[in-house]
Amino acid sequence: MKSVALLDYGSGNLHSAERALVRAGAEVTVTADPDTVLAADGLVVPGVGAFAACMAGLRAVRGERLIGQRLAGGRPVLGICVGMQILFDRGVEFGVEADGCGEWPGTVDRLEAPVLPHMGWNTVEAPSGSVLFDGLDPETRFYFVHSYAARTWELPPADHIAAPRLTWADHGGRFLAAVENGSLSATQFHPEKSGDAGAALLRNWIGAL
Repeated sequence: MKSVALLDYGSGNLHSAERALVRAGAEVTVTADPDTVLAADGLVVPGVGAFAACMAGLRAVRGERLIGQRLAGGRPVLGICVGMQILFDRGVEFGVEADGCGEWPGTVDRLEAPVLPHMGWNTVEAPSGSVLFDGLDPETRFYFVHSYAARTWELPPADHIAAPRLTWADHGGRFLAAVENGSLSATQFHPEKSGDAGAALLRNWIGAL
């Protein structure tokens, strides 16, 4: 059984995420202890609420450093919802810009849609070769609840590194629904709230640890 640390930094649906990960077959520890976070087979970074508030909570437990340390050693990390957004350089909410973890270049900003938040079930456009979406029907729906997202992918290609696998969704325009970039993966939707589809995605991620 794979060990998964669920990062406790004051943000996220920890109980529902924990239940979903256990259901998917992981041994889960909810923690901010650095040794436990670094030793686990996988790290999940949840996130709910405002970008700046999540970053403040993350920095309070030095979570951004722990994420960086894991990735430097090729150790898997999965960000969920705002836990995905904070992996980018910056977020802009209500005209206020906040620095993110800087694992990916780019800005998270408000969706351009007539109805916000984007709340409910939506399909995604997953690329071929995706690990997260392996075995899932293209019409599978996942549960979203957000008003902000990364709407462009700005990481330049590199000859010696496999190209990231990008999954897109649409709500008033295209936005990134998931990213698989080496040991760093993330979903804008909530797999822990997405029923059987979310459970299958989490099993895929855990199975690849």
